[in-house]
Formats: sequence, structure tokens, C-alpha cells
Amino acid sequence: MQKTYVLDTNVLIQAPYALQSFGDNHIVLPIAVLEELDILKTSDGERGANARQVIRYLESLRITGSLIEGVPLPNGGTLRLEVNCINVKLPDGFPEYKSDNRILKICQGLKEKLTPVILVTKDILVRIKAQMMGIEAEDFTTEQAPISGKQYTGRCEAYVSEKKFEGFKKKNISPDDLYLTDEEGQKHPVELVPNQFVIIRADQSGNKTQLGRFNGKKVVPLTYKKKKPYGITPRNVGQYFLQEALMTDADNAPLVIVKGMAGTAKTFYALAAGLNSIMELETPEYRKILICRPNVQFDDDIGFLPGDETEKIAPLLRPAIDNLELLVDQNEKERFADERGLSGKVEELFDRGIISAQALNYIRGRSVTKTYLIIDEAQNLTPKQAKGIITRAGVGTKIILLGDPNQIDHPLLDERTNGLSYAAEKMKGSPLCYQITLSADECERSALALDAIKRM
Repeated sequence: MQKTYVLDTNVLIQAPYALQSFGDNHIVLPIAVLEELDILKTSDGERGANARQVIRYLESLRITGSLIEGVPLPNGGTLRLEVNCINVKLPDGFPEYKSDNRILKICQGLKEKLTPVILVTKDILVRIKAQMMGIEAEDFTTEQAPISGKQYTGRCEAYVSEKKFEGFKKKNISPDDLYLTDEEGQKHPVELVPNQFVIIRADQSGNKTQLGRFNGKKVVPLTYKKKKPYGITPRNVGQYFLQEALMTDADNAPLVIVKGMAGTAKTFYALAAGLNSIMELETPEYRKILICRPNVQFDDDIGFLPGDETEKIAPLLRPAIDNLELLVDQNEKERFADERGLSGKVEELFDRGIISAQALNYIRGRSVTKTYLIIDEAQNLTPKQAKGIITRAGVGTKIILLGDPNQIDHPLLDERTNGLSYAAEKMKGSPLCYQITLSADECERSALALDAIKRM
């Protein structure tokens, strides 16, 4: 049965292809949406670019017929503009001049005409107001990842026979030899995806474990388990897996997606591996480390701020600089004895061009080659922005997306619709992507940080 969807502007701004995502159903665009697109079309950055993309698509539809009467969409549905419903009464306390309420007015008018409608909006408060009016409302779900507890973690545990366990270092393990057990002790096969990390347990002595990675055919031992990138030693299983992903060259692992709570050393380890690949090897693997961190709006205009680009975005990069201070001087007792000298060591990395920091606008429309690219706080990216970053990877570039899907600052994103979770779901099983989710128990910031994560 065909449905009628009324779209909010924020859906089109975040996903400009949304008009092509509703199958053979009917789409209604309120006139208020056109007015908001008109305002946004001259904006700089992603919002303006997306608004212009939607407007161009609407123009391609306009020349095929009347948008007021409705035009067919390529996927079998229809699109029309709604300019009526002017006399529909809103609940008391809903100002009619607000665009959100004008959109709700359209929904209410269609409902009164006995046309069941579904409002699609990224705005949670608008969905709440819709519910108050008895209007069905939902988020734009095309880009949604699974709920947090069911998202891909890039790791699993499995049992294997004692004999195969003992011979793992010399002979790889077939996934058919691995199994899990249920509460009744029944064995079940393990389904692995390429590049998934595995904690292997001997079935006769469960306390004995080894670490491996599924290469698409066999579970193989970790290649970099004994390495110490930039002098750093892994402290837990998650960091061993993380180290493997980060140290694997860009030809085999050009994309690494890391999810984890604060304090799990995501940024710290990414920087350590990057510095190691440039400064500790006879032939550097990359030209430089490029660090980007989105602000809430991804690409707000920073032109009015004083200084050059690096100085303008420095406040956003303070977490990375804090981690660099730990890396350039690993003597915990003496590290902060000379604050000026410590700061100078970090500044030298930037002055020599080993590390650079740039706004995410830098990535749009460019091909980034032979670069170790760190995107910190990637949970504040939209799916389109995440795609835009990943598809900018040139030859020899390694992209690392870091973030915590539970710590989102973007007003229109959540743990299921953010770019980090979206990329993790779409790239699951790619032979070119390594993923790892670090657990709360693997927090290494401090005893208090670990305790707070568990309690709060």
C-alpha cells in the first residue's frame, strides 16, 4: 500500500538524495521547505552545497510537469508541492510563523482530508510536537545503523580444540574449526567477516587465549603484536587489535574505523602509529599526518577568526595536542617539569610538516595522497560527510575514523544516524577496512575515568 510522506527541510539538507529514497510512495514538500532551501542555497559549506543539489533536482522534475499537481519520480513514486492548508488551525501555543509549525500545519491539513501522512524529520522536538497533534512522525531511516548493542564491533571470541590452539602460531585456523557454546553447552558455528579480530580460546583450558584476525579465508596470527609503535606497548586486548589495524599498511588497510568511550586511547594510539610510520621507519610510509576534527556544524565558517588556518582550528585540536605531549616525552615523572620545552617539542612536529591540522573543508573536492589522515570525533559527521571523506582517499593514504557514537554534539544526529556508525555498517566486511570497538573495561586514562565510565 502506497504511503504519503511529508519531508522536513533538515532531511534534504543532511541527505540531498532523500527524494529518491521512498520507493513508489508519495512525497509532499510544504512550501515552507522551498523557502528554507532558498535561504540556505547561498550558504557556504556542506549545507549550502546540499541545498543547491536539492534545488537542481527539483528543477529537473519541474520541467517534466507541474510540481503542484505532482510529477512522477524515477522509482515509481510521486512528488508534489503543497501550498494549501492555509486555514488549518494549529494547537494553542504553536506560532504559525515558524517553519516547523507551518510544516505541521500541512500534515494536519492532509490528515483532515483523510489522507494518512507520515512526517519525516531529523528534528526530535518536531516529532514530539507531531505526536501531540496525533500526526505520525519518524526519523529518516535510510542511513540508520543498527541499535548500539547490535552494531558491528570488529571482534569476537570463539573456542577451538586444544590441538589446533597449540598449533595456531605455525598453522592458521579454519573458521570451520571455531565454535561458540550456548547456555546448554551446545556448540554453534561462528560467522566471521573479513578483517574481524578473534580472541581464540582453547576449549579444554578456557583461560588460555591467543589473538588472531580473519583474512577472509583463515584466522591468522596478528602481524604487529610484538611491535611498539613510537615506544608504546598495548595494555589490553583491544589495543592489540587497534595496533594491528593502525600499523597495517595503506595498501591492505586504507580505512580504519575505531569506536570507543573516552579514555580508551583511540587518538593517542592513532597518533603513536602515525608518528612511528613516518619518523621511526627508514622509508616513511606517509608524507605527513593530517588531523581533522569536525565542529558541530562540520564546516562552519572560520574565516572571521584571527590567525592562519591552524591557529583558527587549534581549539578543536586541543585533545590531539594533549596526546602529542604524552608521546613526545614519555617520562611520566619529568614530562611537565619544563612546560615550555614540552610545548616546543610539539610545535616542532607542526613546524617540520610532520603533522598538520586543517579544517574538514580541505577534504571536499580533493584527492588526499600518501597521507595518514586522522578524523577525530567522527561521530559528529553526517553519513554524507563520512562518505565524502572516505572517497577522497588517494594512493597511499590511510584514513582513521575515531569516535564515540554515544557522545554526539550534532543536533540532528544520534547513535544510529551519525557518520561513524553509518560508515562502520556500510564498510563491514570490506577487505580494505579494519574495525575495532574498544570496550569500557579497556579505558586506560585513569582509575577514576574507568570507574566513572562504569558507574555513570
